[in-house]
This record gives sequence, structure tokens and C-alpha cells, in this order.
Amino acid sequence: MLGRLGTIGLVCTALLTAPPAAAAQAAPAAPARHAAVDFTGIVALDNCSGSVVRGPRSRDGDPALVLTNGHCLRSGTPAAGEVIVDRPSSRTFTLLDRSGRGSLGTLRADNLEYATMTGTDVAVYRLRTSYAELERRHGVPALRLATQRPRDGVPIRVVSGYWRKIYSCAVDATVHRLREAEWTWRDSVRYTSGCDTIGGTSGSPVIDAGTGRVVAVNNTANEDGARCLLNNPCEVDRAGRITVRHGASYAQQTYPLARCLGARGDVVLGGSCALPEPAGR
Repeated sequence: MLGRLGTIGLVCTALLTAPPAAAAQAAPAAPARHAAVDFTGIVALDNCSGSVVRGPRSRDGDPALVLTNGHCLRSGTPAAGEVIVDRPSSRTFTLLDRSGRGSLGTLRADNLEYATMTGTDVAVYRLRTSYAELERRHGVPALRLATQRPRDGVPIRVVSGYWRKIYSCAVDATVHRLREAEWTWRDSVRYTSGCDTIGGTSGSPVIDAGTGRVVAVNNTANEDGARCLLNNPCEVDRAGRITVRHGASYAQQTYPLARCLGARGDVVLGGSCALPEPAGR
């Protein structure tokens, strides 16, 4: 996992000039249009990265949410099978300006809405500040969560608030199961080369460069080539075959979270929400 530290451009479409009639030929296709991915909505934690996000049903007056990894909790990594919901929290986050070079202020949570490392690796904090207040005070809109899984090959940006660095690559593949020590994650995103994430990048949003929406949250990499150990995840296919990819980096898809966010920033479990629930619930 990449949260330990002491433990991880806008493409403009140019106007094409028509060739002379004597040398007429088909004009080249315009380059693909990409979203402008910068540090807007990005936060730094004391040990990880994160982002201010909103779901499809979020309203401007709702308390804003911060997304990071479950293993970035101050209380330590949740055990396999552990799901944490609705726990008071006063954790603080440094809100970055769009360049990533400056800080706009400190945001404070009042609740840990949800956290787990079972099936996924995610934590969601509820802030004392609403989305509307965030825009009014700091001019910062929240990043929007995609409600569909990302396609293989789609260009992505991994934006680390801790390191104030943007990694650029693409989705290489979706991994059936990713196993690391006692934890197993479903449908993980593996990156192409270019997103060689390091400690401190855990919790960074993975942003679709075409839509500007968050499609995953960065969480781990195979550092040493070891098999299914801490900081050395292995891939498990549907037949149970294990593959180790030394140096590969991974993220956890966030569309299931987007589908679970209800009014007032609540994570509504059960029903159509596929996130794991606490034992005995």
C-alpha cells in the first residue's frame, strides 16, 4: 500500500489551415479533447493524498466529502472484513490551489462516513463545510464521481496532494481480484507505465482525462516483485491463477461508491449499494 511515509494539460484543438488546391488532401483529424486536470479539489493528508468529491445526488448545500484510502486512517489499517461507518472525526486536510504550489486553507471533518479495505480500499470523510461554502470561500468546486467503470485504455491522471504531483498514463486493464497480505480487492484498475506511484500517493483520485471525473482511488503497487505480500500485491484471475507484476501500480474503482451516496453526504448501504456492510448489520 502506498500511504505509508513512514509507510505512494489541457489539449487545445488547433485550427487547421486548408492546404493549397494543388496539394489538396484530407485534413488530419483534430486531437482528442481532454479535460483540464490540475489540483482543483485536491487535498493533502498528513500521510496520504485525497480529494473533495461529490456524487450524482449531491446538492450544493450538502456537507462536502473527502475521498481517500481505507488504509490512510489515523487509527491504522482496517482488518480484512472490517467495515467502519459513521464514526466522529476531527481530521484535517490541506486544500491546494489549482497549481498545487500553494494552499488555500485547512478543511476539517466532523465524521468518518465510511471506511473499509474489504473488496475495495476506501475512506470517506464528511466535512464541516458544504460544497457551496467551499466554492464561495475558496473558489473550488468538488470533483465529480463517475457512475460507470472506466474503459481499458482510457487516458487518466493520478493527482497526488501529498507530493503535489500529477501522474499521466492510461488504464492498462481491470484485474479480477488483487490480493495483498490479508486483503482482497475486486475489479482493481492497473495502470500503464507512466503512473509509477510511490508512498504518499495513496488516496489520490484517478481522473478520466476525457471527462474530468473521478473513476478510481489510487492505493498500491508491487514494490519488490514478491507474491501477495504487504506492498507486493498479486493478481488473481477467475480461474484462481496468480500473476505477479513487479512495479505495477493499482487503484480501486469508485463507481460503486458514487451509487451509494445519498442525501447530506450519507453512504447508504444495502439495496442497490454494493459496498461491504459491517458484520451483523
